[in-house]
Amino acid sequence: MNTLQRRLAEKRANEEAGFTLIELLVVIVILGILAAVVVFSVRGITDRGAKSACQATKTAILTGAEANYAQNATTPTLADLESTGFMSAGGGTITGNTFDSLKGWTVTLVPGVPPLPATVTTTGTC
Repeated sequence: MNTLQRRLAEKRANEEAGFTLIELLVVIVILGILAAVVVFSVRGITDRGAKSACQATKTAILTGAEANYAQNATTPTLADLESTGFMSAGGGTITGNTFDSLKGWTVTLVPGVPPLPATVTTTGTC
């Protein structure tokens, strides 16, 4: 009996030595599906973040233009707003009246007719 028990124990040990190929493939497929879901979720978050940054820049430019207009009674350029401290280019570039975020969107300051000192137009994901 002792040898029979030993043979059964050895047979069980040999049969349960590892995972089958099917089990490993199922796990890999599940991990792939989870990774795809995470990638698409994060992509939507970054798109919303870029849109929010554009809207915040647009609001900041209008507020700065109104404040500058209130002080000087003239419509400023974006370079004027940056030099007087009403706004900062941050990670973007200012050329004339256009702020290029370098992230796919631009904001342009358009001189207005009093009592509105200016309006803002946007391009890209804004």
